[in-house]
Amino acid sequence: MAETLEKIKKVTPTEFDIHPLLASRWSSRAFDSKALTEEDIHVLLEAGRWAPSSNNLQPWRIVWGLKGTETYDRIFDCLVEFNQGWVDGAPALWLGAIKTDMKKGEKENFHALHDLGLFMGNVVTQAQSMGIAAHQMAGLDFEKAKKEFGFPENYHVATATAFGYYGGDPETLSEDLQEEELKTTRERKSQTEFAFNGNFKKD
Repeated sequence: MAETLEKIKKVTPTEFDIHPLLASRWSSRAFDSKALTEEDIHVLLEAGRWAPSSNNLQPWRIVWGLKGTETYDRIFDCLVEFNQGWVDGAPALWLGAIKTDMKKGEKENFHALHDLGLFMGNVVTQAQSMGIAAHQMAGLDFEKAKKEFGFPENYHVATATAFGYYGGDPETLSEDLQEEELKTTRERKSQTEFAFNGNFKKD
């Protein structure tokens, strides 16, 4: 993994020291041609499985497919055109959905999206440890995906994710996405813009 990440040459200017897996993670769109296996997917799912969730409801639901399979193509068809334009090189795709109500359906689970985020936090960190990039996407037809994969009304398909090993050729991407892929420095808001030891301060 170290050799692959060296080729990327991304700089993460952290304000405080953090774990290297977090500092080295980034959302590549150009993936190496090396295939992911079903075992790889199950390792990622297992990492997500142990994420915390409100009331331990584990409201996440995942639909996954490897490139060359019918499920992969069905997920691909649910993505918006922009994402379809670059994602075809990804060795694996999956959808992240949530169960939107509590155990007995008596009330809405307002924390379900948060819990899916915790699940994916585990997944992307595990992926990073394996040299696998994860690019998460909001750009999909949620209702189409819900219907396509037979989710009941009390579920919401929230995101899609492309997985593949780092080290792909940026020239496979459009010019604007090549520029994004080859940026050497990652950017984030300063802590002072989002964290307050006291009252919230409006932007």
